[in-house]
Amino acid sequence: MRLQDKVALITGAASGFGAEIARMFASEGALVAVVDLNSDGARNVSAEIGNASLPVRCDVSSAADVRNAVEETRTHFGRLDIVINNAGTTHKNKPMLDVAEAEFDRVFAVNVKSLFHMAHAAVPIMRAQGGGVMINVGSTAGLRPRPGLTWYNGSKGAANLLTKSMAVELAPDKIRVNGLAPVAGDTPLLPSFLGSDSPEVRAKFLASIPLGRFAKPADVAAAALFLASDEAEFLTGVVLEVDGGRTI
Repeated sequence: MRLQDKVALITGAASGFGAEIARMFASEGALVAVVDLNSDGARNVSAEIGNASLPVRCDVSSAADVRNAVEETRTHFGRLDIVINNAGTTHKNKPMLDVAEAEFDRVFAVNVKSLFHMAHAAVPIMRAQGGGVMINVGSTAGLRPRPGLTWYNGSKGAANLLTKSMAVELAPDKIRVNGLAPVAGDTPLLPSFLGSDSPEVRAKFLASIPLGRFAKPADVAAAALFLASDEAEFLTGVVLEVDGGRTI
């Protein structure tokens, strides 16, 4: 059991990458807070996992919601060892000037400002405990940007860089901060990333991935498990590309 009795809070855990991270962490002995704006989805994933999990409704763009989610997790499980900032959103793939200000604001609130809120809520707890782990889920879009997702690319570039800066600043507190940069996965957000879910558009994107497929939730969960485990105790500031070679 690589995470035996560790307490992990995972945002965006009602579906996709986050749900699989929650399942895999629980299978490795962790106690898991399944955190999501979709409260029904969070309850379903939590029920599937069983007594080792807690469903928590949270809009990660809200400081109060994030604070409450962290406190509810700590109250229920007694501590907080791992935070996975997985919740994310995008605007539809389209020309940059066609993205409305409200769309821009929502993307940055969920993908970037949520990290600010989570740091304020979780870092003091981890400092008091003598350490912890935070993993920010960025994207290959923040490393190899492409037209049509300019503002989303920027939000993920910010998440990738914030990971490195947080890692340096929090290292004296024994808080490791790493990131994941997955290529697009076959999740509910995929049609928005691609701008279309047509077979032709999917095939064109797949042709840019040397290993020839989209990221699977299990790919991302396995990478998160490694970075959260003691096996990665000397790794901080890493943004691990889970991308089938796309960013080469």
